[in-house]
Amino acid sequence: MGGMDKYLCVCGWTYDPEAGDPEHGVAPGTPFEDLPEDWVCPVCLLGKDAFSPA
Repeated sequence: MGGMDKYLCVCGWTYDPEAGDPEHGVAPGTPFEDLPEDWVCPVCLLGKDAFSPA
């Protein structure tokens, strides 16, 4: 599995590494695996363990 895969949260929001999450300090091009451990979904605020490969 490559580092630039999209990941889907249980709430339905998708993390796209090409877009990142700039509003929360994650630069575009950041693979899901490189997100900080304390990063949370910007919609439901669940942690990385709530995501699965999309």
